[in-house]
Amino acid sequence: MTARDARLHAFRSDLADARLKGEVAAERFVPGRPARITASVADIRKAPRPDAGVNTQALFGDDVLVFEDVEGWAWIQAERDGYVGYVADTVLGARDHTPTHVVSVPRTFLYPGPDLRFPITGQLSMGSAVTVAGAAETRGTHYALLPSGEAIISGHLRPVGEAADDYVAVAETFLGTPYLWGGASGFGIDCSGLVQLALRMAGRQVLRDSDMQAATIGEPLDPGPDFAGLRRGDLVFWKGHVAVMTDATTMIHANGHTMLVSREGFNDAVARIGYLYGGPTGYRRL
Repeated sequence: MTARDARLHAFRSDLADARLKGEVAAERFVPGRPARITASVADIRKAPRPDAGVNTQALFGDDVLVFEDVEGWAWIQAERDGYVGYVADTVLGARDHTPTHVVSVPRTFLYPGPDLRFPITGQLSMGSAVTVAGAAETRGTHYALLPSGEAIISGHLRPVGEAADDYVAVAETFLGTPYLWGGASGFGIDCSGLVQLALRMAGRQVLRDSDMQAATIGEPLDPGPDFAGLRRGDLVFWKGHVAVMTDATTMIHANGHTMLVSREGFNDAVARIGYLYGGPTGYRRL
């Protein structure tokens, strides 16, 4: 048997993904049932309990595979990044429509019809996938119409497959967003969630947690003893933390110090973080 990361492979002693048969030990192997996230944001938890820690989040329109659905909890794997965990089964629905567009601003609203004066019916984060079934204009504002009949500001969407030019610029749109452990949306986000979502919007799918990112994104970088080799877009890792360089001396990160996505001078951050947790553990360049 080969060692597998349980965050990225669905296996337990009693049940496992059928694709892992012969690679892991389990009493029973099942194929994943296709489903789609229908909630604005779905917490993916460590265990099937409301008080279990949140490892990450899935967004509206994300496709998942369901391996078990028991007593209100589904054991799932996100198809986008492979993350495995438990979600409330109320956030799951069928893959009824093919997504055509992705939300391209940090946050946006859903309306019951094409009028911004209507009371909202929901809200979506950047990265949420929707199906546009029509269009409307009210008082000069353009709306995309969804199969549900709801409307969304059309300028807040971009076609599936259209990528941003600069992932750092995407990350910068989240400045001031609250820090949330396990957060992966425009409503609350953590350090590696910010990196993952910004890169996703720039057309690059990467793994979720900072240790995974430190091992797989781009190539290792030696910035030199005075860090003079750093440039915009480089990633800096600490134990359990990651930041994005916005230029040679400044970085952006979701952090527990300000409890926000914020800018910070790189040398200031090295000194502040080092006092408690030690210095950077690595650098990567895309």
